[in-house]
This record gives sequence, structure tokens and C-alpha cells, in this order.
Amino acid sequence: MLPVFWNHFLYSTMEVEADVITEQIPETSESLFSTLDIVLLLVLVAGGAWYLLKNRKKNEITSNGKSYSIQPSAMTLQSSTEDSFIKKLQTSGRSLVVFYGSQTGTGEEFAGRLAKEGMRYNLKGMVADPEECDMEELVNLKNIPNSLAVFCMATYGEGDPTDNAMEFYEWLQNGDADLSGLNYAVFGLGNKTYEHYNAVAIYMDKRLEELGATRVFELGLGDDDANIEDDFITWKDRFWPAVCEFFGIESTGEDVNVRQYRLQEFPVNIPDRVFTGEMARIHSLKNQRSPFDAKNPYLAEVVVNRELHKNTSDRSCMHIEFDIEGSKMRYDTGDHIGVYPVNNEELINKLGKLTDKDLDTIFSLINTDEESSKKHPFPCPCSYRTALTHYVDITMNPRTHVLKELSEYCSDPAEKEKLKLMASTTPEGKALYHQWIIDDNRNIVHILEDLPSCKPALDHLCELLPRLQPRYYSISSSPKLHPNTVHITAVLVEYETPTKRINKGVATTWLAKKKPNMDVNMTVPVFIRKSQFRLPPKQQMPIIMVGPGTGFAPFRGFIQERSFMKNFGNTIGETILYFGCRKREEDFIYEEELMEYERDGVIKLHCAFSRDQPKKVYVHHLMEQNADELYRIIVEENGHFYICGDARHMANDVRNVVIKVLMQKGNMSEQEAAAYLKKMETQKRLSADVWS
Repeated sequence: MLPVFWNHFLYSTMEVEADVITEQIPETSESLFSTLDIVLLLVLVAGGAWYLLKNRKKNEITSNGKSYSIQPSAMTLQSSTEDSFIKKLQTSGRSLVVFYGSQTGTGEEFAGRLAKEGMRYNLKGMVADPEECDMEELVNLKNIPNSLAVFCMATYGEGDPTDNAMEFYEWLQNGDADLSGLNYAVFGLGNKTYEHYNAVAIYMDKRLEELGATRVFELGLGDDDANIEDDFITWKDRFWPAVCEFFGIESTGEDVNVRQYRLQEFPVNIPDRVFTGEMARIHSLKNQRSPFDAKNPYLAEVVVNRELHKNTSDRSCMHIEFDIEGSKMRYDTGDHIGVYPVNNEELINKLGKLTDKDLDTIFSLINTDEESSKKHPFPCPCSYRTALTHYVDITMNPRTHVLKELSEYCSDPAEKEKLKLMASTTPEGKALYHQWIIDDNRNIVHILEDLPSCKPALDHLCELLPRLQPRYYSISSSPKLHPNTVHITAVLVEYETPTKRINKGVATTWLAKKKPNMDVNMTVPVFIRKSQFRLPPKQQMPIIMVGPGTGFAPFRGFIQERSFMKNFGNTIGETILYFGCRKREEDFIYEEELMEYERDGVIKLHCAFSRDQPKKVYVHHLMEQNADELYRIIVEENGHFYICGDARHMANDVRNVVIKVLMQKGNMSEQEAAAYLKKMETQKRLSADVWS
């Protein structure tokens, strides 16, 4: 079958050709057709109709007297006639639209919860992706009575909007639309360990007001480093009374437990019409076609998977190489690679038993909101096993709205009340949620094991739980040296929880099993994500890199690139690396490589082995000892400074040392030193690739 846009193109072309032919036929053309011609034409039409009917019946499944038609559908492109959110609001009698900017799915989840709760206040809501909407239509939202636009916007990277909100953000920055009459509220999703905390939401809230819009309720800021769920429910519990007061409406007082998706199960399996882990196009993992991206990942073979820690270490750090030859994918030093992992098979089987469901049953979840552009929560139809393996996150701590829905499935009153209490906004409920769910680190499987009377429908869990997200890794290679392979450096995540369970990292546990095999190709769905983490454009420019542990990953690519240039007779600037780990004889990763680069004069190496002496020594301690060198590189020689690794502690400690050195060596005040770092950021001489 041809794609929709090709069908449209061919159909339009046929229309044009038909018009041209018609114009060329003289009016006396009627005489050109004989009775035989007409009979032949009728036979052709009848034959065509019979063929179409025959093929249609092939696509139907008949079982127990019922007819089922499986129609695979996922992230379909919206045509230009379908991007009017104003029209959708008007035709469906809605007045609330909740836009989301989301990179990991949390912003979209919060938007859905707000839109659903609007029904309690007689505000029928709709969730909208700004990437799929004509956002200039915001100027017309005032024409709908009691209309309200809410923006759940995440900040990503170095204060950037998410991919799906980028175009809207730029429109706000560069446009001067009159938004008077637009009623709005903004909730931001960020992380306080990053410097540009909730920068997008803060800007958007301010900019909408500048363009004449009316703020209905104060800006809400969620901190993912603490408890973003608590931040959100605390904000929305004050948001709704403010909305009621603004519009002069009242709550119906009824809890909203309406399913967003309806279930359809199929009694038989048709393998060629069912999704098996693809992100968008069915069979895309079998019949690979470029270009490859997040919706069409490339199935890369793992050609190297080796341990980097020494035998004396009780931890594991993997060096993995993906073969991308023939994919036409290109990467630059400093980019990220996205990996689509699968959930642990043991957890999947446990969930099947706990919900008493045959995991091989084919099902589809279909949006009950016909106006929504999102027809399914994930590619459907598929089996429950596929959904739990590829599409649903079953390892994260469930949010409060999930616990509220789970309470309805409890037969034990005590267990029901426990879940309802944790879903509430009372101080006791919040404390219990934080202790029992967050601190004890329970996932959905643990909850069902510890509350045995809770027997939820598995399809409802698939609706409630968030999407399993790709995992991103800093690429630890240079395309100059390795154009056909992408390298990553990853620590195996495994730890014991307070309930004595062993939790395992979804991606690293799966990747650890991907050992190259002569008999079986070990493949992983991957795609490249571009980054702003770049070497200076001039190779003679001096650089300082601070990357303890796996924070060294992108700098391995930087060093490879500079070594490559040096070997071709080019002059390279000073390349200084601060590396740190616990013990030299345990977790000094890539030791042989780094020693060789140092011998060859490519790098100058400063190593901090924190536990090799009684008093712990970290990279920021070594930076203080080399204050003169640090000041010379970043001030006197206008060099570049890079940080990669832990955002919560290391990055802040490093930043504080730089400010201290600027104050001491440059006779700056603390404010002047901070301003100098800001200037370095603006000049792209200070770059950070950090995580918490």
C-alpha cells in the first residue's frame, strides 16, 4: 500500500491529467464510444469493485461469529486541515486546551490529568501537542466563552524548550501577536540541579503576559530533583479554585474516573498486522529504511561489549560499540545516541500473573476522544507482552493518580484506604506516598505484590503507566577515527531497595547481555541526537575538560579527534583533562588509552582517586591546586571549559572552584566572577553535559 501522501499526490496528478485530456477532446467525442466500449468499461468497473471487496475481506478476522478488523496505526501525520485546535474545541463543545512540551512524557502526562480533571468544573478539556497545532490560532481562543489555555512546559538541556515546543517557543520570542483576551496558566517541569531551572516556563509565563494575555493563576514550578509529583498536585489543588473564582463557576464535587481509552481485544493473531516493538511504522525493524531518527530507529549490531573496571571492582562499567555502517547516520563528536531498551522479562511475567492475563492476547487501546490526534497511547494493535516489553514503563515509581485508580480494584478495605490516602493531598498522604513509594522505591509490580487484594485490569495499567522512554548516552568516540561505529560508556545499574528487593537499570541490564556472538547478531534500536557540546572551531584553542567516571565519555571523543588532527601534522591547543574515580586499581576506565595520549603529548592529565588515601580527593580539589593554569587557560588565553557528569554535586563544586579562582587570580568580586562565567556561556566557551 502506498503512503497517504503518495496516494494524494497520484490522485491529484490523475485529476490534472484528466482535466487536460478532457480539454483536448472535441465536443463530438460522444461519437467515439461504441456500445462495445461501454460494455467493456462496465466489465472493468465491476472487476475492480470485486477485487477491492475481496481484499477488504482478507483483512477481517472472523471468530465466534464476530468480525474483527485490525488496523495498525500509530504516530500518523496530521494534514493541514486537522491542525486547527480552535475548530476541534468548537465542534466538540470544549473550552479548555492543555498544551505540553515534553521530552520524557511527564509534561504530556500532567497535561492529560489537567484536561481530565476539567470535567469536574464543567470545563471540557483537550490535550494538544503544539508541534501539531497552528499556535497562531491562540489569538482566536478568546472567541470561545470561558476558554482557558494551560501550558505544561518542560525545560531541557541548557535552558532549551523540548523538541515538540521549539517552534512555538520561537514564535513567542520573535512574534508580536495580540493575545489580549487569552486566559492562561503555566506549569513548568525542571530540575534544580541544572543552572537554567525551569527557564522555558518562566519565560513563557512572562512573555504571554507581555503579549496581552491574562494570567488566571500563578506560575507553577516542578522540581524533578525533589518530588515533581508533589509540586504538581500542590499547584493544581490551588489552581482549580482560582479558575472557579475567575470564571464564576463551581466544582461538581465528583471525582473523575473516566477511562481515556477503550479496550478492543482480538481472539486471533495476524502476525503481519500487529506491532512487535516498532516506534511508528509497522515492520520498520524488519524492513529498515533511512532516514533513521527517534520514530524510525536503526537496528545497530553490537560489535564490542567489554568490561572497563578491573577484576577487583564489585561494580561494572561497559564499553559498547554499535555498528552503523550502511545506515547513512552521521554523528559529530559530542553528540548523544538514543537507545530503545526493553523491560526485564521476569518483571513482565510477574505482572501477567498478578493481573491474571494471557500476555500473548492481541489488544488495542483506542482513544474515546475522537477529536484527539493521539489515537493510541502507543503503537496498536500489539500483544500485552509487547506492550509491557517495549512501550510501557513498569519500573518507575507510580504517581499519585495511578494509585487512586488502583484503589478501585482493591477488595481489602484497608488496602483500598492506603492507596486512597497516598493519592490524597493531605500531609499524612504525602508523607506516606514519599515513604512507601519513593523512599522504598516500589514499582507497579512491588505494589501489587504487597497489596494482594489489588487486581487491576492489565489494559488499564497499560493506559495509566507512562511510556518507556529511550535512554541517551554521550557518544565516547570521534567520527574522524570511527566513522562507522558509535561508542558508549555505561555503568551497570543494580541496587538493593529498603524492601530487600534488587532493582536493575532497564537499559544497562539489557545492554549487558548484548555480547557479540558469532551465531546470533546482537542488535539494538538506536538513533543519533544532536548536541551543542562541541570542540572549539579552531583546533589551536586550549581546552579544559572535567569528567570524572563516565563523565569522561564525550571527552574520549574530543581527545580522539585532537589526536587524529595532531597525527596529520596539525597544531592543536593545550588539551587538559581532569578525571576522577574511586581507586586507580579498580575503576580507572580507559587507563591505557589515557596514558598513551599523555605520552604522545596529546593531553595533560590530572587524576583524582578519591579513595586511594585516607582523605578523599575529588577533581575540584585538583583544580584548586592548579589555579594558575586554570586562570591562564580560561581568562588569559580565552580557552574553552567543559564539564560532564553528575549535576547535583560535582558540577556545582567545579563551578564554585572556577568562581573562586576568578576572584583570587583576577581580583573579581563574586558577582563579577559569576558574570564572567555567564559571558563564557554566551560565547559558547563554557559547556556542560550533566545529569542528576
